[in-house]
Amino acid sequence: MPQNEYMERHAKIHGRRLDHEERMRKRKAREEGHGASEKAQNLRGLRAKLYAQKRHKEKIQMKKQIKAMEERNVQSAGDRDPSTPLPSYLLDRSNPTQAKQLSSSIKNRRAEKSARYAVPLPEVRGISEEEMFKAVTTGKKGTKSWKRMNRVTKPTFVPPNFTRRPVKYERFIRPMGLRYKRANVTHPELNVTVQLPILSVKKNPNSQLSTQLGVLSKGTIIEVNVSELGLTTASGKIVWGKWAQIQNNPEMDGCVNSVLLV
Repeated sequence: MPQNEYMERHAKIHGRRLDHEERMRKRKAREEGHGASEKAQNLRGLRAKLYAQKRHKEKIQMKKQIKAMEERNVQSAGDRDPSTPLPSYLLDRSNPTQAKQLSSSIKNRRAEKSARYAVPLPEVRGISEEEMFKAVTTGKKGTKSWKRMNRVTKPTFVPPNFTRRPVKYERFIRPMGLRYKRANVTHPELNVTVQLPILSVKKNPNSQLSTQLGVLSKGTIIEVNVSELGLTTASGKIVWGKWAQIQNNPEMDGCVNSVLLV
């Protein structure tokens, strides 16, 4: 007879301890913790980083669940038996608890709202001015060559009503071959990608000058025309423009790929 059948037969005849299930549960929990610890200590390289990142997210989620359970299990003074009267100095004890619950609910709503409008790429690599601009030299090569104008080496967006300044006052040149008018926009909730016209450049994380020049780099917030998608507000009005963040390097891919901020 195999060993496991002997164990089952013994359990059927003599029974088990009263705390058998609790002991098995604790043993399994300890084995899981010890296994995770051993795995974290022995992993190396990229696998160790990925595993640490996964464990970090699990711990954050666990802490959030514990905090939510603690706030849910808060006992207020209103939960007492109404048949037993309370002294006058204990009647206002429920107000701080209710205020705490209200403040926690407000914080949760703010956190959900901020997470909803959070940009997909919060941090991007900075671009130096030496990389973004290239000095334009005129005249003969030598002492008489002057460098007053800079040519933008990155893709840019130029509005249709754009008018160049006189050559004497022009400081920055945006080449025609690096201008984009449309962008590939992905809707994260609908999981569709459409090509929409660009309305303006709202924010370039590199500098204010890049925003004014309309430079399209990775992480830039642009405004696109979403009237083709048929999006409406709560009151029923059609949404004309929405913001999107660029996810790729347009100078390398030859197109602008972005994600809609919903």
